[in-house]
Amino acid sequence: MIKTINIDAPSHQASLIYDWTSSKIDSFGFSDQMDHILTSATLLIGFLLLLLLCDFVIRAFFKGVFTKFIKKTNNKLDDYLFDNKVFKYLAHLIPLSFSKMLLPIIFVGFPALVSILSKALSIFITIGIYLLLNSVFKTLRDVLRSSKGFSDKPVDSYLQVIQIFLIFVCGTIVFSILTGNSPWSFLVSLGAASAILMLIFKDTILGFVASIQVSANDSVRVGDWIEMAKYGADGDVIQLNLNNVRIQNFDKTIVTIPTHNLLSDSFKNYRGMQQSGGRRIKRAMNIKISSIRYLKEQEVEGLRKIQILSDYIDERQAEIQDYNEKTKADSSVLVNGRHMTNVGLFRAYIMRYSKSHPEINQNMTLMVRQLAPTEYGLPLELYMFTDGTTWSFYENVMSNVFDHLFAAIKYFDLEVFELPASDDLRSVLSKHAEQTVSERT
Repeated sequence: MIKTINIDAPSHQASLIYDWTSSKIDSFGFSDQMDHILTSATLLIGFLLLLLLCDFVIRAFFKGVFTKFIKKTNNKLDDYLFDNKVFKYLAHLIPLSFSKMLLPIIFVGFPALVSILSKALSIFITIGIYLLLNSVFKTLRDVLRSSKGFSDKPVDSYLQVIQIFLIFVCGTIVFSILTGNSPWSFLVSLGAASAILMLIFKDTILGFVASIQVSANDSVRVGDWIEMAKYGADGDVIQLNLNNVRIQNFDKTIVTIPTHNLLSDSFKNYRGMQQSGGRRIKRAMNIKISSIRYLKEQEVEGLRKIQILSDYIDERQAEIQDYNEKTKADSSVLVNGRHMTNVGLFRAYIMRYSKSHPEINQNMTLMVRQLAPTEYGLPLELYMFTDGTTWSFYENVMSNVFDHLFAAIKYFDLEVFELPASDDLRSVLSKHAEQTVSERT
């Protein structure tokens, strides 16, 4: 329901401003009631124009002065203050505050109008203070981001919590101004609706709790490489705030995940790998089992020419000879006693090659092991770490190592297992057909 406000004609309390304005309008010959309405409207319009003019002048002054000052300094704090419009919101507050003080002077004898304008200005001042404080906290966020101690912390989450608190306080004050009731009555009414509010702000509350736990446990930082296969996320965390986590995948796509899912779902964080300075290589070569055999003396002598194996072969031969002499093994049958195998020497070669590789980390786990044989042959697995963690470096080192090993395996008379291709099948069928024809003829 709209309430009609009747403004009585000003009496002896009227200000000089009103009298002067009324006399000018009265010269046009209007009635007393019309003269009063036009005078009130003129004063109101003049007041608003004066307010806008003061706001423009103060903003222009602040902008001119602080822009010149900022250009002369190397400090980033004033740049953050300017970028977050702290001076702009401060300039808005100054004319609003003075206008509220001038209201009773300009509109003497208009208590109803003064009350309406005072409430409106109070609301604008409250909103202005909120915007000013919000911009100050944004500046603080930017300052913390630029410091090493907070560069990887979820500063956006802290800011959003503060913003929610400021909005709540601002809304309570505005409600109190409009209704004329104490802010405590508004808070009491909110208590009765707490269940509804918790339902509405469920995600925000969950995100708030998750942000605190993530920050306290230091499980995720901005800049971490994390992987959450469930959400198709595999990349760097570029933003961590109250409601969601933004991850930029390596294909430059952006994945947004609710913050509370960091607690409810599992994820892999590669920060430990990056900080260690080495990235794991864990890949196997499948050796064709039928190509594994004992080596004859002349074959061992041929492999002795491989420089990184010569010392190992000497030590190994002395050890084997000593064992065979003690056990009186019949060397005419190779299965008796101990003898070198091509796969054993190849495994030793891989180990020594890896230890001499300049791009393999020698201070971390390094081994070559056999896995359980499968229908695809004998897996010979390399388990080691590169001496760097960047993706391109890691892939390049691993490719170089396996390029070399695939080429070197032929010197040990070993074969890498491969499923037969179409050409292999055609060759077998062709030979079988030729053999069949020759048998028939």
